[in-house]
Amino acid sequence: MQEEFRKVKEAYLYQKKEENKVRCLLCNHQCLIKHGERGLCHVRENRSGVLLSLVYGKIIAGHVDPIEKKPLFHFLPGSLSYSIATAGCNFRCAFCQNADISQMPVDSNRIAGRDSSPLEILKEAMDSHASSISYTYTEPTIYFETALDTARLATQKGLKNVFVTNGYMTKRCLQEIDPHLHAANVDLKAFSDRFYRDLCGAKLNPVLRTMETMKEMGIWLEVTTLLIPGLNDSEEELKGLARFLAELDSVIPWHISRFHPTYRLNHVPSTPVESVRRARDIGFEAGLEYVYTGNVPGEKGENTFCSSCRESVIERIGFRVVGNRLKNGKCPSCGADIPGVWST
Repeated sequence: MQEEFRKVKEAYLYQKKEENKVRCLLCNHQCLIKHGERGLCHVRENRSGVLLSLVYGKIIAGHVDPIEKKPLFHFLPGSLSYSIATAGCNFRCAFCQNADISQMPVDSNRIAGRDSSPLEILKEAMDSHASSISYTYTEPTIYFETALDTARLATQKGLKNVFVTNGYMTKRCLQEIDPHLHAANVDLKAFSDRFYRDLCGAKLNPVLRTMETMKEMGIWLEVTTLLIPGLNDSEEELKGLARFLAELDSVIPWHISRFHPTYRLNHVPSTPVESVRRARDIGFEAGLEYVYTGNVPGEKGENTFCSSCRESVIERIGFRVVGNRLKNGKCPSCGADIPGVWST
């Protein structure tokens, strides 16, 4: 079984075209790929009119993380999530914090990782006493075959499945994994198509549509924005982003993360803490009920407050829950419901 598993796997979600070309239907780039070439992700290759995944089960990262690290603050707080990734990405973010693995197929022209079947991934998750499996670190869409096969097995064993994603998958991709995807944190990188084009090699609108689809499907959704000085932190842009989220659903938790110089943005300074605080205020002013600060340990913005009475219900330091006063998903002070997934 393991020897068979080592072979590349025919990709899911593609169409055969004339002259041995294929159209990948997995993400919104929808690459038209000629024989012998790869898509923009560089991990899906057309061989004689058959699209193959080059990263099936080729796990480059596997760790046990607190679910708060995803970050998910309203989904099984205090639980562990077995977190995996393969090499590759369908974005080219100049500020990628995991560029050594996400951009490996492009920057180094290689694909590294250890062979691990979905059954082996599931066993590792269960042995680690995780409540969920997170497909994270790189973009789970590009290793969808591994994610889907693993997610189906995990659901059978009572584990939840989580995508930490740039949100560029097609609606068909989400429908394919339904009902095995239980939560997602979508990285909404900015509220400007120019930012997406120039700094990520993508477009904004497909990400917005993905979040709408996730809400329609009942996937628990949280959103993260990495605040980068001078690039996506203008008050006008943040107000537009926050309004979009509030109109989609005011209870969507919005995580605003502090940027530190990395990858191709080493020349950009770290985000002032005051900018992160102001962005949080903008979120509340737009009508969002749960807005969090990230990469600023010790800030009160790490805690969950009841949106009705403003009492603290979950206290955190970094990625660690140090106090949880929720009672059956309700505020212990006023009895208001706190939206989220609080038990398996």
